[in-house]
Amino acid sequence: MPYTVYFSLLLATISVAGLAYAARLRRQVRAQLDAFDAVMANMSDGVVMLGSDGSVRNLNSAAAAMFDRPAGDVSGIDLAALLPEIPAACDAKPQRNGHQKNQYRTEAVRSNGASFPVEVRQLGPYGRSRHTGMLILRDLSPVRVDGSEDVQRFRQSQYFARMGTWDWRIDTDELYWSDTIYGMFGYKPGEVTPSYSLFCEAVHPEDKARVREGEIRCIETGENHDEEYRVVWPDGTIRWLRETGNVIKDENGQIVKMMGVVRDITEERAEVDQIRELAFNDPLTRLPNRIIFEDRLSKAIDRAKRHNTRVAVVFIDLDGFKSINDELGHAAGDRILINTGQRLINAVRASDTVARIGGDEFTIILEDLETDAEIHGIADKILNAISTPMELDHRAYQVGASLGIAVYPEHAGALDTLIHTADKAMYAAKARGTNLYRIGGWRDTDG
Repeated sequence: MPYTVYFSLLLATISVAGLAYAARLRRQVRAQLDAFDAVMANMSDGVVMLGSDGSVRNLNSAAAAMFDRPAGDVSGIDLAALLPEIPAACDAKPQRNGHQKNQYRTEAVRSNGASFPVEVRQLGPYGRSRHTGMLILRDLSPVRVDGSEDVQRFRQSQYFARMGTWDWRIDTDELYWSDTIYGMFGYKPGEVTPSYSLFCEAVHPEDKARVREGEIRCIETGENHDEEYRVVWPDGTIRWLRETGNVIKDENGQIVKMMGVVRDITEERAEVDQIRELAFNDPLTRLPNRIIFEDRLSKAIDRAKRHNTRVAVVFIDLDGFKSINDELGHAAGDRILINTGQRLINAVRASDTVARIGGDEFTIILEDLETDAEIHGIADKILNAISTPMELDHRAYQVGASLGIAVYPEHAGALDTLIHTADKAMYAAKARGTNLYRIGGWRDTDG
């Protein structure tokens, strides 16, 4: 093939690759802009975006309501039409850290000419010659008038949703909170000055490292910041928060801050824990149910394989329970089951698992057994614990039990076979009477 053909193919390949890379960059930039626009639209405070000539470029929904001006009608107007005194504020002398004063109070003007106090926070290098950036405004009016009802409704919705907005300059200690966030950290709005160090002190000691790692990952990779963590209030109260956000870059592409939202999820976490409790624990006795029993047995067998040890499974069926339940009712029967579960816990070691798998059937997992004598000893303790009379409605009642025991690896090498062997042993013991136990294929034994 001629050299010119090779060269043409090479140029075509480079062009296609370049177009694909440019398209991917455009998608990434568009995704970042969409995320930024979503945060701006949902902020409870007003945001004024400025162009390079110092004119107003855009307002978010809160600012549009604050000034009673449709967001699209302000593009290109002088900032002084909204904040007449801002030029003087921009000329503030540099602070010790070299930065200009970036937070102050001044007067703003609504579309009808009415003035109202605002707190202004500058998020860019402002001055008479350089206005590029944004302003965050907080309306300090004691009474909302004209078009501010929408702002008030939005702030109320944030309060009831336990959600607030924040931004943090990553090179300083400066941190901004919307009013709702103060309450998430145990403060009243304005009671403290938000700072990054104050935030770090409030994060639960066990969660600090993970939260910090998430922030660093977001700053270094641009991935969305999404963390759930606990905060400790000044009075010791612990609450759960979920924080999401991302980085914001300046005109040169340098990361200058992180911005996002935070929400109180304490009640949601409690509901999830309750659902998990109901899913994995017996609702009456609060003992592990069959799902947890089989999971723990599987892990116990794996440990026994690694360490060349033994695991025993005990199946327990109560004798005489049905007659008491029929005579005294289900409430009394429930008390017997609860009492039996507690007696079983007290009869075995803290490392053993006691579970209720349904009705009047219980199971126990025994690990690290060295001798057969240990198994016999535990079986006797179980039978004695269950058969001890219990008092119900000023009368003493007694139930018995039949036990079936299977040992890994002697009787079975797999979970299902081990369970089946213990179950068969239990029915074999029950067929001979009450307060008996049978170990695998061994003899029946009196309790």
